[in-house]
Amino acid sequence: MSRLMQLSRAVSQKSFVNLTSLSCQPRYSTDASNDSKSFVMNIFRGNLAEEQVLPYPRAITDEQVEFVQSMIDPMDKFMLEVNDAAKNDELAKVEDHTLQGLKEMGAFGLQVPVEHDGLGLSNTQYARLVEIVGRYDLGVGIALGAHQSIGFKGILLAGNPEQKKKYLPSLATGEKFAAYCLTEPSSGSDAASIQTKAVKSSCGKYYVMNGGKIWISNGGIAEIFTVFAKTPITQPDGTTKDKISAFIVERAFGGITSGPPENKMGIKASNTAEVHFEDVKIPVENLLGKEGEGFKVAMHILNNGRFGMAAALSGNMKAMIEKAADHAMNRTQFGSKIHTYGAIQEKFARMSMLQYVTESMAYIVCSNMDAGYSDFQLEAAISKIFASEAAWAVTDECIQILGGMGYMKDCGAERVMRDLRIFRIFEGTNDILRLFVALTGMQYAGKVLEPLSKAMKSPLTNLFGMSYASKRASHKLGVGSGPSVTAHSDVDESAKLLSASIYNFGLTVEDLAIKHGKKFISMQFLQNRIANAAIDIFAMVAVISRSTQALEKKTENARLE
Repeated sequence: MSRLMQLSRAVSQKSFVNLTSLSCQPRYSTDASNDSKSFVMNIFRGNLAEEQVLPYPRAITDEQVEFVQSMIDPMDKFMLEVNDAAKNDELAKVEDHTLQGLKEMGAFGLQVPVEHDGLGLSNTQYARLVEIVGRYDLGVGIALGAHQSIGFKGILLAGNPEQKKKYLPSLATGEKFAAYCLTEPSSGSDAASIQTKAVKSSCGKYYVMNGGKIWISNGGIAEIFTVFAKTPITQPDGTTKDKISAFIVERAFGGITSGPPENKMGIKASNTAEVHFEDVKIPVENLLGKEGEGFKVAMHILNNGRFGMAAALSGNMKAMIEKAADHAMNRTQFGSKIHTYGAIQEKFARMSMLQYVTESMAYIVCSNMDAGYSDFQLEAAISKIFASEAAWAVTDECIQILGGMGYMKDCGAERVMRDLRIFRIFEGTNDILRLFVALTGMQYAGKVLEPLSKAMKSPLTNLFGMSYASKRASHKLGVGSGPSVTAHSDVDESAKLLSASIYNFGLTVEDLAIKHGKKFISMQFLQNRIANAAIDIFAMVAVISRSTQALEKKTENARLE
């Protein structure tokens, strides 16, 4: 299982002087041309960047919709009738006939191009199928995701044509499993502290790798590994500095051993094991990307895979809501079916809300990826945070509605809860991702705050400072206004609240930047508060955008949305 970086270190290595800098452009315009099209990135400047969120994005053709629809029913039927989630959990492995069936369906190479024996699905199509798998068995979902969402994703994203031609076909068909090897005993969220090393041979034809990785999904069964190791890099001044590089490593190279499967709390069907490298000779042509740029490759892989987690958990929440609803419709207490009681109805309302927000976020992110946008890292991080916490809350409420039955193993809800717990930890702990959202956004805002910081030193003699003071006074009197969010008339009041939230959020970011400057890097309490606000604002726009689309198209149940 891979994790992200230790954000405070990563950001502090950059110049945070920019945290106190402001251009003289209109502060609350809808112009998102300042470096980024990202909605979340721009709210840190108090700006509304509509392009990626309004109207609700749909970067998929009718033909693509038709193709993925033809796969949904067979996948749903397979997961319901062939896969046995409880048996997988008991055996601590995916049953052989299930694996074979998934291979025959092409489930191991969903996004691999057709020319390399994959199905060539877009991110949106992939999300739809992952949603089905997550609905039935998160253990199988992780086994598949560890293989293609991160395991060989680096080859898809950063591999050269020769590497893709050599490795993708056998990976796409499931002939060989892949694993992503980043985490070490001393390196979890702090990915920069890895100790595994790869040193180029004197002849320059190969690297020699030594080290070990822990908690690697598919680690005991994989034949192909994406491994991150430190390599000595000669600097312009002649000195040597260790930097992280990425490698495609085959078990067949020799010198690779795996530990026994870990005895885990949940997702037992997914193999997790230590992987050790002893004098492993890796041909130089197996360097993934450029030497010394492995950290970028690692983060690029994680950023590109997070939407799949939100999609899978969206499907999982649907299953938990249905399980609870079936019980509530049939359980009689105090002379009435329990679904008639207001307290139970409120639980269902909140569960449905969390599922709807998660699903809305997931498809915004994957649609933006399919549309060719490259700046979606904050939205992807937020979707992972929100989805993992929402799914836990929904399953907890499902068990509460089921009562004693929910606590029993045969019901299946307790297995789901055990499976869910890891989602707040792996591929970037939610704690670190919150710091990532706050610090990345604050850094982006900081690029335009320096003139303001200087102006505030003499606000009575500087027109810019006076303008800011006037705007601040207006805000205190309640006459300030934010960017105008376009929405259907039925959700207009919510759109106004969103506009005000963006406005107030931008002012708060300015206040924090001016007050704390570089010290903000170590203020994790404030970083969490800022991140939580950004998460809620993205949730707001996702729901308003999607419900507006439903209302305008007059789709079935649009009023419920």
